[in-house]
Amino acid sequence: MSTSTTDLTPDHDDHEAVPLLERMPGRGSAAAWPLALVGAALLIAGSFLSWSFPDDVLGDLSVNFYPNGLQLCVVALGIAAVIFLLAYRGPLSRLGDWLDAASALRWIGLGAVIYMAATIIAIGWQTGAILNVNPGGWITLIGALLLLAGSLMLVSRNTRDPLFAKTSSWFEIITIIVLLALVLFGAAYALGLEDAVSFALFLLFAGMLSMALTKAGVFTWLGVVSQKNRQVLMFGAFAVAFLFPFTQGGSDENMSIATQVLIFAATALGLNIVVGLAGLLDLGYIAFLGAGAYVGAILSNSAFATIGWKPPFIVVVLIGALVSAILGLIIGSPTLRVSGDYLAIVTLAFGEIFRFTMGNLDGNNGPDLTNGPNGIPAIPDLKFGSFDFGQPHEVFGITLGRFANYYFLLLVIAAFIIFVFIRLNNSRIGRGWVAIREDEKAAEAMGVNVFGLKLFAFAGGAFLAGMAGTVKAHHDVSVTPDQYIFLESAFLLAAVVLGGMGTVAGVLVGATILKLLPEKLRFIADYRLMIFGLVLVLMMRFRPEGLIASQRRKLEFHHDDEDLAQRIEEVHLEEAEAKA
Repeated sequence: MSTSTTDLTPDHDDHEAVPLLERMPGRGSAAAWPLALVGAALLIAGSFLSWSFPDDVLGDLSVNFYPNGLQLCVVALGIAAVIFLLAYRGPLSRLGDWLDAASALRWIGLGAVIYMAATIIAIGWQTGAILNVNPGGWITLIGALLLLAGSLMLVSRNTRDPLFAKTSSWFEIITIIVLLALVLFGAAYALGLEDAVSFALFLLFAGMLSMALTKAGVFTWLGVVSQKNRQVLMFGAFAVAFLFPFTQGGSDENMSIATQVLIFAATALGLNIVVGLAGLLDLGYIAFLGAGAYVGAILSNSAFATIGWKPPFIVVVLIGALVSAILGLIIGSPTLRVSGDYLAIVTLAFGEIFRFTMGNLDGNNGPDLTNGPNGIPAIPDLKFGSFDFGQPHEVFGITLGRFANYYFLLLVIAAFIIFVFIRLNNSRIGRGWVAIREDEKAAEAMGVNVFGLKLFAFAGGAFLAGMAGTVKAHHDVSVTPDQYIFLESAFLLAAVVLGGMGTVAGVLVGATILKLLPEKLRFIADYRLMIFGLVLVLMMRFRPEGLIASQRRKLEFHHDDEDLAQRIEEVHLEEAEAKA
């Protein structure tokens, strides 16, 4: 990987320009590889021994030769370290030509050290004494330290860019299937963790392993593979999402979190059209979700609904989406003539106006439509014919509760939103939005209908949010104005920015992170906003294009990286030649 800083040699002409890592004592030592291998072996062996004397800490870490989930995470890190060591020197050395095994090993070693240190501290904190840590925990920590020390002395040897790796189609498809299966079982295991510290440790494991694979170049190759097998990846992802409720054993708590994530993700995908494609900063987008929710509540069979007409739910979805789209047109027509900070201020004001308006439609300050601050409670569950979403149903011997029923409905709506987003993104309209985002004046000079496309982006995004809102009303059982505050708009915008503007997978990942973490890490609820702000600052500094960014966005944020531009251009040329 020619862009890696570890490729610089220690005898560089300018000593100050050589990274500190390259000047470390023992760099390139013959003992580095055996030391790292011993560390990986101890990492695996120690995980099969008891870590804790009490049996009620972080699950049960007190049994020898019967590791629990947290210990198996360390085993996975050890196995990954062995594979990269064999790729660095051994029977997998041909693989090492394509992957930066040394960088991956450093991240695995660092992750294992932090993981074990946090685990030992947690055991000592929960039991009241560090002496309650059994020898297995210390052996595993020593193994992690040896692995880190050995990996720091290794020198990168990869000579080929994984961006140009050629693999057979069947191998790529199998890799996608295995990866999706790991995502399914990993998500099921993570949601099943009731202890917040255990959940945080699992996140640390997943994050460090992902960083190791990223530094090695595995995700670079996976990005190319995903582009070549987009249909397989798409159908596989929906299969995983469909099977997810069957892994929860009828848990209403976990499925409630999953449905909230889907509502949030579906709404964020609509915002992705406005922000990610058209480049319009909207800080009041939550109002469109609220408009759809209020339509769903007012036209429901609730005893507190103020309108006597009760159409079928399919009609309600369309009405809610259209009302939101009309609001998008109303607010968009005058405000889209401004841009940048002014547009952000106006949309923020629109979101607050919507919330106060819903609170004033109580029959005293305005028409009796929304019951004012009290909202519309007691919204009944949906019914499609004889199918009641509020009742549990047994499928393949597994009981699926109320939230699982709504999960499947929201999955269909999310699939429709993703389909619309992809079609728009790949159309002339999508290219027009991108042109407006990059340079509005240049786009207008080239004949792009700037105002029309901006208005369509506002209305289209609002339409999709309104669809999700109608389901949210029945899922939440009640609708009140205080559910649609500015902070919710900020979190939606953060999900788009954090995941990767203009991409589907990025927004789904961002929405999942921002909705799932507060639910599972309630012990840091008082510091949630501080941690959230810190994460965004770090993201803007080190990865402004988002966690999962398109190649176009990478170039926009790294326009001075000539090597990256050349690599992406070569890949595009190869894809064009293959299609021809």
